[in-house]
Amino acid sequence: MQALLDSFATLALPTEAGRVFHGRGGLHPGCEQWALDWFEPVWVLTSFQAVSEDELARVGHALAARWAGIAPGQALNWVFQCRQEHQVETRLMAGSVPEPHVVSEQGARYAVHVLKGQNHGLFLDMAQGRRWVRERAASQPGLRVLNLFAYTCAFSVAALQGGAAEVINVDMASGALAIGRRNHELNGLGKSPTGRASYLAHDIFNSWAKLKRSGPYGLVILDPPSFQKGSFVATKDYARLMRRLPELLAPGGEALLCLNTPKLDTAFLKDQMAELAPTLQFIERLPNPPVFADADPERALKVLVYRAPSA
Repeated sequence: MQALLDSFATLALPTEAGRVFHGRGGLHPGCEQWALDWFEPVWVLTSFQAVSEDELARVGHALAARWAGIAPGQALNWVFQCRQEHQVETRLMAGSVPEPHVVSEQGARYAVHVLKGQNHGLFLDMAQGRRWVRERAASQPGLRVLNLFAYTCAFSVAALQGGAAEVINVDMASGALAIGRRNHELNGLGKSPTGRASYLAHDIFNSWAKLKRSGPYGLVILDPPSFQKGSFVATKDYARLMRRLPELLAPGGEALLCLNTPKLDTAFLKDQMAELAPTLQFIERLPNPPVFADADPERALKVLVYRAPSA
């Protein structure tokens, strides 16, 4: 864990939510299990293996020492989460966590929950994807967006901040969509005069007719879980999404395909798209935030842009 401890020497006070140390990328030998995130005003340390109390104490002492230097007089708040063999244990190690807990990123505000579950309400590695959506909406007045597997609707917030006319958010989890509503309210988008969001707690695979009737869309976002038993398994279900894209997109419309599993590479998406949606043109793979650099980019988050032919 020495590389993690060494990183504290140059640790600066973050200005927004984000990852600070990414051992999972394999660029810090011996620290592959560790990740450190900032969800203002709380540090969240994650280990993907069991750790000893002595190791946690070493991290706590080092973090406290650096915190005293960069934020003198401010309380240190940090949470530890261990994820091992599908089991998650979360502990408050020092200080406290605000309730409600709201963080900022790129001028947007999001509600998060770092003390429960392994997903905290905002996927930090998707920051560049949200930036791209915001910029795309700003460059295309009147953009209509279909946000599939919307979770807490961060993409929707970004799109409406950019000037999108409408975003339809679809997710089976009504609880996640409720947080999504809250995120829009936090950003003054709950009753935005320039764009509106709707929330459908539907099974996407049983809702194609409704979604098609509401189309076409200038942008369709696909950000499914890689594996969610009984709901979505990328290896067999992603193809079912790809087949539908041509009928959902407006002429010249774009699709954002997201895949976050080290077990599948970009070829998994590209090969199937070439077969199942051959009229859509691959445009680019979006870069991940620099802190998420990976020794093998194919193991990292993959976000691909495709475009429908113009009329």
